Parts: sequence; structure tokens; C-alpha cells
Amino acid sequence: MAEEDMPRDAKIVKSLLKSMGVEDYEPRVVHQFLEIWYRYVVDVLTDAQVYSEHASKSTIDCDDLKLAIQSKVRFSFPQPPPREVLLELAATRNKIPLPKLVAGLGVPLPPERDTLLSPNYQLVIPKRSASTEPEETEDDEDMTDPTSAPQTSELPSQTPQKVSFPLSRRPN
Repeated sequence: MAEEDMPRDAKIVKSLLKSMGVEDYEPRVVHQFLEIWYRYVVDVLTDAQVYSEHASKSTIDCDDLKLAIQSKVRFSFPQPPPREVLLELAATRNKIPLPKLVAGLGVPLPPERDTLLSPNYQLVIPKRSASTEPEETEDDEDMTDPTSAPQTSELPSQTPQKVSFPLSRRPN
């Protein structure tokens, strides 16, 4: 869209972006800012009209607009409590003493069952029998006589053995 064909409000948004140092942006950004801007203005004017009707006035005046803007700002951006209130809350909370520490040197640590150092895994190692033959590879199969019957060897059933390693203290 050419600059002269652009609405006045869009030109204002572009100049605001330029004044803030924003040079590279998509054209949709201007339309999005305009949408937000229009929605805010409509909300403020609607609130001002409600305040004016409540005061039994036929038109919206400056006081109605100020009240509408103030209520919009307070609703959108809540203020933190005053410093005195926070100090009073802190004093009330700090009256409760902290629990006593257990006597001992160093940093108190949680029980070992609650730490990440306790064993939390198991390794499954199959038992190997001493009489097992080496496995054949594809090269071995190519060299065998095709007329001979295939050899099958029955291995004893293997039961897995579970092993865990506790990670406690290291020897010095």
C-alpha cells in the first residue's frame, strides 16, 4: 500500500514505530496495532458513556473520560500493596521462629533414601555357560557345504541375573 493511500491512523502507527527505532517489521504489525488501539478506545468510550448515564448527563464530558481511563488502568495494571502493608505482613511472618537445626558440622543433608545417590536401577546380565560355541557369522555360513544338514545346538535356558550397584561413599 502506498504511503499516500494509507489512513491517517496507520501513518501515526508507522511514525511511532519509526520513532522507537523499529525499522524492519511486517505490514500486518500496523494493522494489529490499529486493532488494539481501536479496541482500547471503544472500551474507554463505552465505560465513559456508562459513567455519564449513571450521572444523568446527556453527553460524555472530560470527567467521565478520566474516570473510564483510570478504571481501565487500575484493572489492567494492578498496583502492589503499599510498603507499610508489606512491612506489617513481613513482621507478622517473621515472629514465627525457624525450626532448630540438628547439631552437627557441615551442611545438613536429607536421608540417603531421599537422595539421587541411592541405587535406582538394575542390570540384567544373562548367565553364560562354559560350553557355548562361538556364534557363526555370515562369512562362516558361505563356506559351509550346502548339502549338509543345518546344525542346531540347544542352549540351556538362561535366567537373567539382577545386579545393582549402590552409589554410596567412595573409598579414600
